[in-house]
Amino acid sequence: MPVPPVVEEQLPTSFLQEGLASWYAGTRKHKRTASGELMANNALTAAHRSLPMGTMVRVTNLNNGVSILVRINDRGPFIAGRVIDLSPGAAAWLGMKAAGVAPVRLEVDDADQRPNPARTAAMY
Repeated sequence: MPVPPVVEEQLPTSFLQEGLASWYAGTRKHKRTASGELMANNALTAAHRSLPMGTMVRVTNLNNGVSILVRINDRGPFIAGRVIDLSPGAAAWLGMKAAGVAPVRLEVDDADQRPNPARTAAMY
């Protein structure tokens, strides 16, 4: 059976979203994310429904103004009304772990993105 071609996901040039964030329960420990990497509870990672894997997203907790950068490495959330699922470490940094959910703003900015070695090598 032929393997389907790999389609490179395109990073949006501008992205802003607001809604509720939640965080993964501890049951995710030692599970693989949609990107194939192991879930690391202390990593600053997150799940989003449509942003490309590896996208760096600035997440701001609208209750306290705390903002961090997280890397998308999974798909979700799968609960209506939620816009992002954070790792326990990211939720702790944002000060929302005890509450479980918080209103957030998600922003993608070119300046926050990590260089993509594969894309850079293809340019030469």
